Amino acid sequence: MAFADNLKQLPPISHLQGLDLLDDSGAVVAAIDNKPGQAGSLAVYNFLGQHFGAITSLAAQTGLDLYAEHTEDARANPGKHPNIDRLFALIDSGARLRVRHRFGAD
Repeated sequence: MAFADNLKQLPPISHLQGLDLLDDSGAVVAAIDNKPGQAGSLAVYNFLGQHFGAITSLAAQTGLDLYAEHTEDARANPGKHPNIDRLFALIDSGARLRVRHRFGAD
C-alpha cells in the first residue's frame, strides 16, 4: 500500500501541535510538528507511540512499512528523509525513544 493510503488508516492528528522524541535520559532528541512536510511523519510516529508505547526496533520496522515507497527512497538517499533515517538508526542500535505529545499552544 502507498504511504498516502497508509496515512488514511492512522489515527487523526488534528488535535496535536506536535510531538517530541525523548531518549532514555529524558532529553529531547527530535521534534515533529503538525505542519506541511511533517504531518505525515507526525501521524506515523503518533501511531507508533500509541501502539507500541515507545519507538522501539519493532515499532521502527512497522514505521518503515508505513512509510512504504518513501522507505526505499530514504535508503537510496540518506539524509533526504530524516524521520525515516531515525527509524533505520533505531533498528541498527536497538535503542528506543519515548513519545511526548504536544497539545495546544506551548
